[in-house]
Amino acid sequence: MTVDRHEVERRIERFKSVARGAGVKLTHQRLEIFRAVASSAEHPSAEAVYKAVRRSMPTVSLDTVYRTLWLLTDLGLLTTLGPRQGSVRFDANPEHHHHYLCVRCGQVLDFESSDLDALSIPDSVNRLGRVLSAHVEVRGVCARCARESAGTPSDGSPRFSSHERRMHAEGAS
Repeated sequence: MTVDRHEVERRIERFKSVARGAGVKLTHQRLEIFRAVASSAEHPSAEAVYKAVRRSMPTVSLDTVYRTLWLLTDLGLLTTLGPRQGSVRFDANPEHHHHYLCVRCGQVLDFESSDLDALSIPDSVNRLGRVLSAHVEVRGVCARCARESAGTPSDGSPRFSSHERRMHAEGAS
């Protein structure tokens, strides 16, 4: 899944502006690493970015990709999602939004919700420290995985594996 070409260019222009403003050198590697994240709607992991960038830049190292992704995160150009199975996911969408995470295939989808945006941060969270931002990460089984499952009960809800039932019982989904 890819992002609209005009949106990718808008994100790249923002990257250039923020980097210049912060005094960060605009290298070809940094631009291509950012472009790989900015053009993907799949919230790629560092490893996925590395594989994508290596197609056009075979000499780039995984270390360079990681360092660049964390630099871009520090600049406010990316946000992180996860951890998911030990791998952090990166998101170049600067607009306020929430995430739907499929617990089967790992796909992450953006969605907007004025109802969720209107939620207030509980006092118990505010007492933990200063909240910088908040978004909701909804976990479930995506429509594709639900269709591909071994079948659905008569009410149309997907059947869950024993692992998924255990995760739900433990509060992980």
